[in-house]
Amino acid sequence: MKSTIQRIFLEVFQREAKGKALPVITDDLILLESGLDSLGFAILVVELEEQLGFDPFSIADEAFYPQTFGEFVEFYEKHQP
Repeated sequence: MKSTIQRIFLEVFQREAKGKALPVITDDLILLESGLDSLGFAILVVELEEQLGFDPFSIADEAFYPQTFGEFVEFYEKHQP
């Protein structure tokens, strides 16, 4: 799961954050400092839904806003059908 999310994150980043250096993706990477803007994250979530077959943000009972890449991955793993 983590490697798929990381791969798609980098693909979206390369398309949406033109001219910015690729971030080093670690569990501690702060999402707001990753270089993707809110539209980029929306695109990321849509692409992940297409690849993984689910959207944890629509499945979850309560709103959650991950702060780091690690929290983002954990949220997907926790809500995987």
